[in-house]
Amino acid sequence: MTEQTPSTPPGDRRNDRIDDGIGTYDVVLLVEQTLSASDAAQVHSLHDTIADQVVYHVLLPLEDAASRIEASLGTMGAGDMMGSPAMAMEDIDLDAVREDCRDRAGESLQHTLSALRATGAEAVGEVTAAPPVDALAAKVKAVDAAEAIILTRPHLVAEFFHVDWSSRARRRIGVPVLHLLERETFDEQAGGGEGVTGV
Repeated sequence: MTEQTPSTPPGDRRNDRIDDGIGTYDVVLLVEQTLSASDAAQVHSLHDTIADQVVYHVLLPLEDAASRIEASLGTMGAGDMMGSPAMAMEDIDLDAVREDCRDRAGESLQHTLSALRATGAEAVGEVTAAPPVDALAAKVKAVDAAEAIILTRPHLVAEFFHVDWSSRARRRIGVPVLHLLERETFDEQAGGGEGVTGV
């Protein structure tokens, strides 16, 4: 009699059931900024009936230093820009801005992981310089995720034209994608016409 090979290799944390307490339920979480404690609790509430260990794989996009400089310059008055644009650009240390972006992203990631862990979930994460949807698709495949959640600030124009992260992710990956708005409860999102944009 030949010995049958188990369908799940020893030490593999995944299996097909989520109600037996064996293995993990992997969720890739793409966030724009630091996750608040209330956001983390709200995200985890979506999975609190799952017996398997929920593992969040957090992706935080690295802010582009050039875009940050452009945004900062854009907030200056037109008179200031017209008076001394060359001097304003010369005063900017792009390497220092890049380093600051990396430092801020690292801090945001650690705060986000701490907020998720405080809910009882397991959370790991990384700052990514790749395009957000590309990073999301790659991570979903790498960890064989069961679903993906994207938390963003509202982007009305992008969502209207279906070019936001969630719309692009739904076209790219083969798992459910849930879009939530940061710092809004489920009730607020459902009542405002923005909110949850599908699973």
